[in-house]
Amino acid sequence: MKHAFLFCALLISYFSYSQNSAQSNTLSKTGTINGIVIDQSLKQPIPYATVAIKTNGNVIQGGITENDGSFTLSNVSIGNYTLEVQFIGYQTYHTDIIISMNKSKVDLGTITLVENVTELEGVSVVAERSTIEQKIDRKVINVGKDLTTQGASAADIMNNLPSINVDQQTGALSMRGNSNVRVMVDGKLSNVPVEQLLKQIPSTSIKQIELITNPSAKYNPEGMSGIINIILHKDANIGFNGNVSIGLAYEDEAKFNSAIDLNYRNGKFNLYGSYGNNIGKYTNDGIIERFDDPTSTGFNENQLQLLNFFNNAKSHLYKVGVDYFINEKNTFSVFTNQNIYDGKYSGHTNIINIDPSVTDTRQIFKQNSNNHNEQYNAVYKRDFVKDGHNIELEVDYSKFENEENADFRFMGTSTQPDYLDFVDTRREQTIANLDYVNPLSENSKLELGLEYRTFETNIDYSSTGLSFNDQGNLIPTPDTDFIYGMDIYSAYATFGQNFDKWSYQLGARLEDVGVAADTNSVRSFTDDYLEVYPSAFVTYAPSEENQFQVSFSRRVDRPGLGQVNPIRDWSTPKISSYGNEELLPQFTNSYEINYTRRLNNGSLTFGMYYRSIEDEINQVLYVDRLDPTKQILTYDNFDNTNAYGFEISSNYRPFSWWNINTSIDMYTQTQRGLTELLNPSDNEPSVDDIVTQEVEVDNVAFNARMNNNFTITKKLSLSLFGFYRGRNESLQITSKPMYFINTGARYSFADGKGSFSLNFNDIFNTMKFGLEGERPYRQNGTFNWESRTIYAGITYRFGEGKNRKVERKNRDANTKESSGGFM
Repeated sequence: MKHAFLFCALLISYFSYSQNSAQSNTLSKTGTINGIVIDQSLKQPIPYATVAIKTNGNVIQGGITENDGSFTLSNVSIGNYTLEVQFIGYQTYHTDIIISMNKSKVDLGTITLVENVTELEGVSVVAERSTIEQKIDRKVINVGKDLTTQGASAADIMNNLPSINVDQQTGALSMRGNSNVRVMVDGKLSNVPVEQLLKQIPSTSIKQIELITNPSAKYNPEGMSGIINIILHKDANIGFNGNVSIGLAYEDEAKFNSAIDLNYRNGKFNLYGSYGNNIGKYTNDGIIERFDDPTSTGFNENQLQLLNFFNNAKSHLYKVGVDYFINEKNTFSVFTNQNIYDGKYSGHTNIINIDPSVTDTRQIFKQNSNNHNEQYNAVYKRDFVKDGHNIELEVDYSKFENEENADFRFMGTSTQPDYLDFVDTRREQTIANLDYVNPLSENSKLELGLEYRTFETNIDYSSTGLSFNDQGNLIPTPDTDFIYGMDIYSAYATFGQNFDKWSYQLGARLEDVGVAADTNSVRSFTDDYLEVYPSAFVTYAPSEENQFQVSFSRRVDRPGLGQVNPIRDWSTPKISSYGNEELLPQFTNSYEINYTRRLNNGSLTFGMYYRSIEDEINQVLYVDRLDPTKQILTYDNFDNTNAYGFEISSNYRPFSWWNINTSIDMYTQTQRGLTELLNPSDNEPSVDDIVTQEVEVDNVAFNARMNNNFTITKKLSLSLFGFYRGRNESLQITSKPMYFINTGARYSFADGKGSFSLNFNDIFNTMKFGLEGERPYRQNGTFNWESRTIYAGITYRFGEGKNRKVERKNRDANTKESSGGFM
């Protein structure tokens, strides 16, 4: 990293000197310096190495090597100089030179750079410990082996990150207590639902995770809570290099993951590819108890629902790409991601009635789900003469296909016949971005961009079952063809300046959005709107140790497909889940204040935020109008509300052998809406017995995490991680507190190229999800999953290791699923 900063400094100094000295040197005698820079062991040229000449430690002139390793410094004044050649991963080369009247041309011939082993290990090796960097608009978690050994997938390590929570039952992701968060991988969205995607990405494939809580106007405005960007490993090292890893987790069932990353960099081409998989079986069980309502004068129910689920899942993730360095100013890159998933689900729900005169009911289901997601991406980047002045065109196309077949069977008192469900989903998405960056001066920068996005999903549903019509009569379930499409045209502009200790950035994004939904070839919903999303950042750094920042942005949560799809998503004997195709977007004004303090042995970050939310989207449980003893889980818009909270995170090393990462967050949100109660006057409940109530809930939630890493020897380290999630209240249910403690050990071998990890997660078996509620029924419940696992993993890197990173932008993408997406 220090070489990158020096490189920027050299360029700035060079341009500054060139502009100030051009006229004065015109008539004086000047000379030239040239040479070729190569790798000592490979005997291959090193392009883009930094070349500079100095006098008394001050940079006089500089440049970079061409693709063939050659360089030429022209118009060098007469004098004595020290020439310096630098490149990341190599030892710096120095030599003294003289430009005189008699010797104005200096040919240095071939300059060989020697590999810097220490720096190479810092660049290319996965760190033992994860670190958190607080940048101007985001937190960056550099994922170390202490996190990758927490579990086999991205979902397993998300709960270890500040402000992030993952519902282990549904896979739903939330940030700062809100599930309206965008999820990207390498700056792109996928058509794969985020709940499924996080379980498919191997944890060992993750390099960094960015938490962008208040994005600027340059970013897509979707996601009230912000953006989570998962950055996968991608090497651009000289020669042939790779990493391989395997892992196994076990409690009730085995879960296996593995990954391999390869790259070959030579001359103008960098070829890279990766493969990762997750193969495992997962069990999940729970109990829900529904109580009699003591205030009811008629119908009452007192029963237990016992739920057991099993999932046998296999996922495979492939990535192949190439970067072509056309010349010093032009680069063309392409890559493809292929994601293949095969899931076999089964489960049963037993309804046990406390009244012995009522026979119990049992539902058994089996479901097969197979999907394939394809993504193709191409980027062309043109750099202009001025450093940082560039234009970039990116086109991204993805296609998703999913086949889902479900078999439902009933026993006991249920009058519902057995049935089969068939759901085929096809989804296409195209994005085109044009981005322009112009540093107008050393202290100011202008960014402009255009984006076009189009998205369409087609869901075909058929069933052999029966359904109630509007008159309450049972009829064969009709086939449904649901098409949901969205077109978005957007443009953005941001401008920023630095003034000594102050800096600011102002921006705005304009979007024209058109939404259309068709159900069985009939236009069922349309929505068109034009909206401006402003953003503003102000930063003040009175010293190197202190930094303050105030920011604002306006954001939108457009309903995801899972929220608008009117086709039944899942069903048990007492509850069914549907989307609401008339759901409207939710808008948020977000304000944030952050303070970062750098300490001698670490850093401390404190942040506060406030959100004003319009037409809040939330889940809701309604009484089924066709059968008041059952419930419908869906989504709806509620009244305007607000939320605020604070976060504290720190990285501290009290001793050389002990490193601590800690985060605490608390948030409060007022939720207002309508809910329903069933209060029948007799034993035959009907629609007339449904009572609608206005409800307001003030929810205060608290979360805490602490990760300790202990260095025992140069090769052996231990870890201890603790997590606590406090009570969380919504309009209809209250989630009870939960916590867990993990411990682990890591041992390095083969001169640091390999490592072996062993983790024991949830050692006290305390990670259980508990709920209680009053609306629309009095009920409580508990769910358990395989949290108390033992994980063993091994990683090994190989190759030549000389590093030359390729810069590719990390851009957000677009239409989300229920709560996010990827690629």
